[in-house]
Amino acid sequence: MRVLVYPHDLAIGGSQINAIELARGVADLGHEVMVFGCPGPLVAKVHALGLDFVPAPRPRRRPSRSVVASLVRTVEERGIDVVHGYEWPPILECWLAARRTGCAVVGTVMSMAVADFIPRSVPLAVGTEQIADAERRAGRSAVDVIEPPVDLEANHPGLGLNTAGFRAAYGIRPEEVLVVVVSRLAVEMKREGLLVASRVVAELSTEHAVRMLVVGNGPARQDLEDAVVTARPPGGADPAVQLVGELADPRVAYAAADVSLGMGSSALRAMAFGKPVVVQGEKGFWRTVRPDTLAYFLWTGWYGVGDGPETGPARLRGELLPLVTGAASRRELGAFALRTVQERFSLDAAARSQVDHYRRATTVQPGPAADGGDLPRTAWRFVRYRAGRAGQRLTGRRAADDFNARPVAAAPTGPARRVSRG
Repeated sequence: MRVLVYPHDLAIGGSQINAIELARGVADLGHEVMVFGCPGPLVAKVHALGLDFVPAPRPRRRPSRSVVASLVRTVEERGIDVVHGYEWPPILECWLAARRTGCAVVGTVMSMAVADFIPRSVPLAVGTEQIADAERRAGRSAVDVIEPPVDLEANHPGLGLNTAGFRAAYGIRPEEVLVVVVSRLAVEMKREGLLVASRVVAELSTEHAVRMLVVGNGPARQDLEDAVVTARPPGGADPAVQLVGELADPRVAYAAADVSLGMGSSALRAMAFGKPVVVQGEKGFWRTVRPDTLAYFLWTGWYGVGDGPETGPARLRGELLPLVTGAASRRELGAFALRTVQERFSLDAAARSQVDHYRRATTVQPGPAADGGDLPRTAWRFVRYRAGRAGQRLTGRRAADDFNARPVAAAPTGPARRVSRG
């Protein structure tokens, strides 16, 4: 098959990296895969993995007529069999292009909720069983789960990275426990937990030899910088928390860590390096990956919703303190994390699942006849969504990343009900 993969963004980010690595995995199974998108820092990774890159025009509004026209042209010129969009703007644009060309279309949503205006005729992959269950109950039949994969050849403990040099560059002494966060510094989902982590590690550092490095960039950076300044120890002592900024290749940060904090694909990548992980969520959620918590994460994804932001500092301290003070616990839970990734989240297994997803999509009769009323339903729901966003702008309540602002996990069903929040 010839497949055109269209990530939602080519800035540095976990889900975008997953999309590109999964594209390479599909290519390794004998298919011709190209990556389409607006040029960004991850184009270098596309080329490094030996994939062809097709630049897209930069859209002003989504879905974009110019992007759809470019997709149509690319499909026709390159004989594309399947167009694959990640998140709702690329999915809608791929769907519109597929209506004009007759190629198959599939979508992937790694956000914590699915936009209800994504056409039901588009076969969809989501990242958690909980979200898939919610979509099936809402009437979507063509939905699969493809858990975020990890390239275990590129991410594992034996890479020989210069971790000592990385730690030394930030003044981290060998005897100090290094907590690492690799994350886009987004307002939605990330800001609350990052601020709590900065505060908790600063407090712990007055009693224990622990420091934290935050790797990444984004709109919440200024808030974090302010928090780090506030938490700086008196008398010119080494800062407990430092912002590293964005790294094109953050693997050395994962490898240098003693403990990792994170969510989603970042948590999985840390686990691939054999690190104990405390999963960050929202509303005070913090939970360590352990044998007794694994079922929860396999249902909800590497994320959760707690009882309220005010509970966050105490919960994180309770999860982090045993790891800071217990080297044996760090080794044991790091080994468990690595086994979990090796057994369930390999790139090869995900690539094979993705190819099956593509093959099923190509058996569906393409074009408007197969939509089953999708066009009017999608148009109406999208107009309603746009109107709601306009109202939020007028009242100052507009979320930067609205489908991550309304996560399915905020209303747990199935196995998640049986595990307490926090």
